[in-house]
Amino acid sequence: MTYETKADAVVTAADVPHVATPPATDPVRADLDALRLEMKQDLDQLARRVVSAGPLAAAGRAGRSATDFADSYLRKGVEAGFETKRLSVGIAGEGGLAVPLEIDQRIETTLKLISPIRAIADVVKVGSANYRKLVAAGGVASGWVGEAAGRPETATPVFSEVLTPMGELYANPAATQAMLDDALFDVEGWLAREIAIEFARAEGVAFVSGTGTAQPKGFLTYPVATTGDATRPFGTLQYVPSGAAGAFIGTNPQDRLVDMVHALRAPYRQGAVWVMNSNTISAIRKFKDTTGDFIWKPGLLDGQASTLLGYPVIEVDAMPDIGANSLSIGFGQFRSAYVVAERGETAVLRDPYSNKPFVHFYATRRVGGALVNSEALKLMRFSAT
Repeated sequence: MTYETKADAVVTAADVPHVATPPATDPVRADLDALRLEMKQDLDQLARRVVSAGPLAAAGRAGRSATDFADSYLRKGVEAGFETKRLSVGIAGEGGLAVPLEIDQRIETTLKLISPIRAIADVVKVGSANYRKLVAAGGVASGWVGEAAGRPETATPVFSEVLTPMGELYANPAATQAMLDDALFDVEGWLAREIAIEFARAEGVAFVSGTGTAQPKGFLTYPVATTGDATRPFGTLQYVPSGAAGAFIGTNPQDRLVDMVHALRAPYRQGAVWVMNSNTISAIRKFKDTTGDFIWKPGLLDGQASTLLGYPVIEVDAMPDIGANSLSIGFGQFRSAYVVAERGETAVLRDPYSNKPFVHFYATRRVGGALVNSEALKLMRFSAT
């Protein structure tokens, strides 16, 4: 074989320098490719674990799982493929299915709209049977010193532990099998609405006057006193007397409401609200100031709360009517004063046997509530002193 050069010289193959042909597989390149493949497999596996366990997976499956839950379990009673929840630790055979995220969100949204205390309190999710919170009474002491002066030890704050009483909140709506078989019947929306309405009714009473035994402890069940924040025991609420037994004082009754506002320290007046029932609101709406103007200001926009002395008013049916020594009005920053603790999602047990031809849906949720800061809430007691 010969090759032509630009100089038209003839060169033989023996004169061309020999270049080694690269091997079919480079060991270094092969090791790098294997390492890249192993790393990719590890990352893909980690990603699958994160997505399957995280909130994105729950959100992504929300619509599909809710539809499957309604069509399979709610309508037909097919339990396969859904997460099982125990309703009782001590009874092995008692259980239910966890409601899918979409239905649970409908329930929570409705609860916020129609459960007044839940809407203004601090709501926390817990993963255990109980909720505890450490609260510092007072605070850490401080002082001023010179550049080279000694730093004396400050006082140690006193911590108190608040245990939130919890209980099983349940609802038991029923529908006929014919309704469930109707394809146009929105079983998801119906179930979420029925559960939320019943939960809200029970919560509304418990957060105000619950006993704390297998249910939340209502803020009106705590001890009360007239002493200020500096000397009142932890967990005792301060009240302002109305000036008359079982009624407002006859002269300038609005002045007692002003006293109540300023009994609450300034930091807690930011975001503070009034709570009272409809009958108490009816009485207060007639109050006028010295210029003849009503102290009650109705909300101008749809959904906007009316105000009393510049603070929103929340109507709470569970608050007591005005009577002898009744605690009928509350004023405070509820997100600091009261905590609502709830565990996990709603569980539903389908029961087509107890009350044929109706199918009952026994829904449960573990909910608790407690007063955590007695300085952030003031009450009015209808008494002379």
